[in-house]
Amino acid sequence: MRYNQVRDLVAWAADFHGRMARQFSDTAKEAESERLQMALDYLASEELRMKTGLEDALADDSEHQKVLNTWFDDASDFPQPPELERLAQYATYDSIDAAMNVSVEAHNALQRLYAYRAEKAAIPESADFFNALAEGHEAEVRRIVSQFEEFSDL
Repeated sequence: MRYNQVRDLVAWAADFHGRMARQFSDTAKEAESERLQMALDYLASEELRMKTGLEDALADDSEHQKVLNTWFDDASDFPQPPELERLAQYATYDSIDAAMNVSVEAHNALQRLYAYRAEKAAIPESADFFNALAEGHEAEVRRIVSQFEEFSDL
């Protein structure tokens, strides 16, 4: 379908974070290294935190209903941006660096998607909403890199 509501994109993103969390968590259970297991568990918890935040925005009593009900016309990057789907399905984490790189790549891709949606927003509230999501992913990348520096020091 060519036309989508912002809520569709947000629901897709929440689902994406949930799939990434499951992937990190499942891989952590099989990790031979305790450090890698800790790193993957951390990434899984961060993905669940982001999923919960998006689900809160989707709630019926959310202050974002006007934005969520806004329609957009753009079949090129929704509902499943291929680079993100690849990360959610096929990424492997055989090292702490590999896990960090996949997570950072996913957050950077989401940041670009949200920045694009902000640029194409039909109403100012939608631009503000997507800019806030984009900024959140920039902050998440900084948090992940900082945390993984601590894992390296262990």
